Amino acid sequence: MANKHGKKFREAAAKVDRAALYTPLEAVKLVKELSGAKFDETVEAHFRLGVDTRKADQNIRGSISLPHGTGKTVRVAVFAEGAQAEQAAEAGADVIGSDELIAQVQKGEINFDAAIATPMMMAKVGRIGKILGPRGLMPNPKLGTVTMDVAKMVSELKAGRVEYRADRYGICHVPLGKVSFDEQKLVENYAALYTEILRVKPASAKGKYVKSISVSSTMGPGVKVDSAVQRNFMEA
Repeated sequence: MANKHGKKFREAAAKVDRAALYTPLEAVKLVKELSGAKFDETVEAHFRLGVDTRKADQNIRGSISLPHGTGKTVRVAVFAEGAQAEQAAEAGADVIGSDELIAQVQKGEINFDAAIATPMMMAKVGRIGKILGPRGLMPNPKLGTVTMDVAKMVSELKAGRVEYRADRYGICHVPLGKVSFDEQKLVENYAALYTEILRVKPASAKGKYVKSISVSSTMGPGVKVDSAVQRNFMEA
């Protein structure tokens, strides 16, 4: 069977000790070193958790504002009317509307990366849930994206608020920033995210909670991180 990876990937992967567990600092250094794409790759963390997402109380999901953002320009839509629509505009929302914005989404015109709605708009927004939901764009009160304080949430999303969610295999894939970030910023983003993942551990989860962690760039190989490092993240 032909190798599905290209020569650059194979050369980069050969520099990773697959049996080793790297400190967070060592891991991000290696990810940066092995990045060979012609664009500014995203650095992602992958947490494999010992949870059963079929159980409601183990369905890990939430959001967190990373200290240094993600380096991505986020286009934010706000479903609101009146004063909240005005506040969204002042906060820098890219798309604002109610019935007309819902109609655009129904036509397949989705030119935003995140969505916020006021509580009174949710009955209407619910009509496009089947369109927004699969794209991860449905406003959700648990994530703070159904709110009256739309200005605050617009600012947080623009600053680098990220969502984490365990898939059916119990793995959370979350962006940490860009390869162009310096090592300290990537490690500090990782530290904030890992601390949050530990904070939301379900009481009913049995056995080892964090089974493995790896970090990688968009086009690069995964680098395993030592999950036992839960403080002093900058130590080599």
